Amino acid sequence: MTADDRSAQAPARLLAGGVAELAVALPRTRRAGALAAAGLFAAVFPANIKMAHDWRHRPAPLKALAYARLPGQLPLIGWALHTAHAARRATGAPRP
Repeated sequence: MTADDRSAQAPARLLAGGVAELAVALPRTRRAGALAAAGLFAAVFPANIKMAHDWRHRPAPLKALAYARLPGQLPLIGWALHTAHAARRATGAPRP
């Protein structure tokens, strides 16, 4: 996959992230939205690792930002899974 291919896919990924975030905001779709958000956060983690690796020779502030993103993904995934669990409990939905 070339850089042009990835750039062409960017609007679709942005839209998917926005849909997941909106779904979390609505009680009826909160669980599905939270699971989608957790999946999205997990899916972009390898890209963040690659970015940190690619930026290892950049100036220190940019390199620091690239590496600082990595531990931030784990709390986001945990938050989304917690939200999904809480939404399931609130609606009394059975476990999958």
